[in-house]
Amino acid sequence: MVKTWIIFVVMTVASWGLYGVFLHKGQLSMADAVHGRYKAFLFVGLAYLLVAVIGSVVMLMVNGAEWSFTGKGVSWSFFAGVVGAVGAFGVLLAFGAKGRPAVVMSIVFAGAPIVNAIVATLSHPPEGGWGAIRWQFVLGILLAAAGGCLVTFFKPGS
Repeated sequence: MVKTWIIFVVMTVASWGLYGVFLHKGQLSMADAVHGRYKAFLFVGLAYLLVAVIGSVVMLMVNGAEWSFTGKGVSWSFFAGVVGAVGAFGVLLAFGAKGRPAVVMSIVFAGAPIVNAIVATLSHPPEGGWGAIRWQFVLGILLAAAGGCLVTFFKPGS
């Protein structure tokens, strides 16, 4: 039986896998070589407003949540949003600097798990200490790095 969270992970992989390609198409379709990327990003922000803000409000209301928030929770969540937005903006800037979606997004999606694995492990050290980290975990980080390098060096059309 498939665990429910796997369905949501696949949904996210598909969405984020399409994100860069569609964002690049939006940038080019603005027909503004100088400001097209910023115009595209404006609509990304509007989409986030619709999905993140309205979607969250609906889910909270449907589930009868209380409307109390902690300062620490608000701060970390807001910071997460800023980090995500800066990352999305970085993707746009990479496209503007002639990065191709296939390469830019492959590097992002190879590099982001490495950053996540390191920061998450530092934030939540494994039970049993650092010696409890298995070699497969380290190999996974190295393979992700190797994948990002291979995509960069052997990109289509090079």
